[in-house]
Amino acid sequence: MKFSELGLSDNILKAIKRNGYEEATPIQAETIPLVLQGKDIIGQAQTGTGKTAAFSLPILEKADLHNSAIQALVVSPTRELAIQTQEEIYKLGKDEHAKVQVVYGGADIRRQINSLKSHPQIIVGTPGRLLDHIRRGTIKLDHVNTLVLDEADEMLNMGFLDDIEDIIKQLPEERQTLLFSATMPAEIKRVGVQFMKDPQHIKIKAKELTTDLVDQYYVKVKDFEKFDVMTRLFDVQAPDLTLVFTRTKRRVDEITSGLLARGYNAAGIHGDLTQKRRMQILNQFKSGKLDILVATDVAARGIDVNDITHVYNFDIPQDPDSYVHRIGRTGRAGRHGVSLTFVAPSEMDYMREIEKLTKVRLLPLKPPTDDEALVSQLANAQSTVDDLINRTDTEKYREVAESLMEKYDAVDLVAALLNDVTKDDTNQVPVKITPERPLPRRKSGGSKGGYRGGSRNRSGRSNDRRGGGSRGGRGGDHRSGGGSRGGRSSDRRGGGEHRSSNNGGGARKSHSASSSSRAFTIRTKD
Repeated sequence: MKFSELGLSDNILKAIKRNGYEEATPIQAETIPLVLQGKDIIGQAQTGTGKTAAFSLPILEKADLHNSAIQALVVSPTRELAIQTQEEIYKLGKDEHAKVQVVYGGADIRRQINSLKSHPQIIVGTPGRLLDHIRRGTIKLDHVNTLVLDEADEMLNMGFLDDIEDIIKQLPEERQTLLFSATMPAEIKRVGVQFMKDPQHIKIKAKELTTDLVDQYYVKVKDFEKFDVMTRLFDVQAPDLTLVFTRTKRRVDEITSGLLARGYNAAGIHGDLTQKRRMQILNQFKSGKLDILVATDVAARGIDVNDITHVYNFDIPQDPDSYVHRIGRTGRAGRHGVSLTFVAPSEMDYMREIEKLTKVRLLPLKPPTDDEALVSQLANAQSTVDDLINRTDTEKYREVAESLMEKYDAVDLVAALLNDVTKDDTNQVPVKITPERPLPRRKSGGSKGGYRGGSRNRSGRSNDRRGGGSRGGRGGDHRSGGGSRGGRSSDRRGGGEHRSSNNGGGARKSHSASSSSRAFTIRTKD
């Protein structure tokens, strides 16, 4: 449907055209006319379906830009999402000189207070920081006519429900409320009943649900075996850009530290990092300077990258809809992707619920052995050495090379080089991942009840982080994904970190990684 058919003004249509929007997405086509009519909306749609514009365009349409009062409030679960939303509203309202301000924790509140003195008409913020400003009197909500609760299920997961209720109590009763959520647990429905007036329900079927571009596998494995199995799969499958999902912040930290100790190019993000550091890591991942990003569902909401080749579910999600959201991070823009989920024996019921929702049977994958992982590493190392020789001016080193040839056997020299460009020695570094509380057994009949993820606290910061994966094919007994995929060129990053160009090996060894065989145990505060 064209935007011109949705009842928007010419000025807004010009802004839409200038920002490169062509046709309205389903969530936009169904939401915008109802919002313009003043209806309350409960919209169920995945990230990436265009819902930010679905509520931003009507807000801008209705805003009185000659009025200095705050007229619209958008509540977001994370700093990254709040920043992205503010940027999109600003771009769409730039021609009309709409003032949009974002507020979030982890940043200097005094700067935010100064920015608020410019009298923005639209505020985007995270719950905790919004309450700080409300209590200080630096944000007044007396004239708000539109409230948006974005990613409501994640705000619930993060323990923000009480904060959201406190914020809503500061708003005028006569207002329009728009609630968007990728999933619709009972608590979110109760928010709709309690704080909304005859809401219109809009549910957009996720395109990821039926995608043929993602090969979906599972590995039945005990919790303490997951990390070693995952790294062997990295070596065999050789993923290009990988996202690893896990349940808690502690696991993000432990998995990331373990991957670094074994020579992988990885990082994790969560709410305990400074905003500056989180943005640095996200930008590194988006630009391909990181191979593996470890995250929780919440942290991943701020990622919009089309080149992710693999998604690894280190912990199976409790909610089947969250699985759809996770695997939708790969197989984008017509590219092929791979998802792999680790399932403990006691969690098979959760996997069956995922299969019911997606109508796709996950294929069992046999974990590779240590020997198979080493074969893949060596194949990749051979490719790296070939590339190294091709781009090296060997004449400069001939004299020293000849003296080494006289001193050592040629085979020993090459073997030492291969050892240096693989992670064979770092793979002997033991990594211990602290066990998590097992998911509750599902009730008969497929009830969605049960504990929703990680540790949660009243301070509102849930656990979260990301990670990597790799590319496999189908066929055979589905061992290790049915094949391997070449990665990045060996000189892509400049330092000691290398990735193969072909022939199926795995990630290269970082020269800074420890090669000792001491136990590597990570313990962090959760």
